[in-house]
Amino acid sequence: MQVANKKSVLEMAMGGIAEVVDWEVDRVICNIMDPSTKATAKRKIVLTMVFEPDEYRERLDMDVQAKATLAPVTPIKTTLCITKGRGGELLMAEMMPQVPGQIDMDGGESPEPAIAKVGRMTY
Repeated sequence: MQVANKKSVLEMAMGGIAEVVDWEVDRVICNIMDPSTKATAKRKIVLTMVFEPDEYRERLDMDVQAKATLAPVTPIKTTLCITKGRGGELLMAEMMPQVPGQIDMDGGESPEPAIAKVGRMTY
């Protein structure tokens, strides 16, 4: 059967199928441009189409889902030490490359480390 105005199945659902694919492509591109992800990591989009015909083979329900697999965010690493405060509470402090208050080569002052109270008991 020759159809003069043949369209792609992606144009069906009033353009909704192409829209969900385009949405996932946008997510992939944003993930590629995110500096907190590995630039060369592979990303993919899987398009799942489920066809369910009726018993007379005259009607067909079609469900379409697009799903992107993105690159994970690169882990952020730091080094911590566990110490005690003056009242005996446990503290977790971030290790710093220089002594707090020390002047670096550019004339900037090293910041104080981040310190968090942890645990429920004092030791």
